[in-house]
Amino acid sequence: MFFGFIPWKCVYMGKKKVRKLRGSKTHGYGSKKKHRGKGSRGGRGYAGSSKHRRSYIVKYEKNHFYHKKLKPKRKLKTINVSDLGELLREGQKKINLIELGYEKLLGSGTAPKEIVVVVGKCTAKAREKIESAGGKVIIAEKTSRKKQEKNPTEEAAGKESEKSE
Repeated sequence: MFFGFIPWKCVYMGKKKVRKLRGSKTHGYGSKKKHRGKGSRGGRGYAGSSKHRRSYIVKYEKNHFYHKKLKPKRKLKTINVSDLGELLREGQKKINLIELGYEKLLGSGTAPKEIVVVVGKCTAKAREKIESAGGKVIIAEKTSRKKQEKNPTEEAAGKESEKSE
């Protein structure tokens, strides 16, 4: 209780606003040494997660160190229909874009002339433009290096068996 002092009369002012744990020496923390900053609990945050707090991490946060890693999007090497004329030599009617390192044919520009294009992927617009110019688009699978390495040995084995017969 608090009585305010006013010279002509003594008035009851009500309870004090701040009265929590007054008179308590440690304010609910036990001994003084238990409330001494972050040193009392082994460091702040995940300090010691690979040292003294390892058993806690292993027991309660099993997936803490095993985040799913994001992979960057793979970009295709592309070429436009308008750029095909630069790759063609005189008298050449067939062009293999897979051998040149291109993966997809896009439909920007105009087709140069009647040509046969071998490519891994092709947009509908690009196919339409080449076919309207009298050409043809062949979609072929890109063979991996492993398959290319295996094929010559298989062919050689096949030739040896033919010779022995």
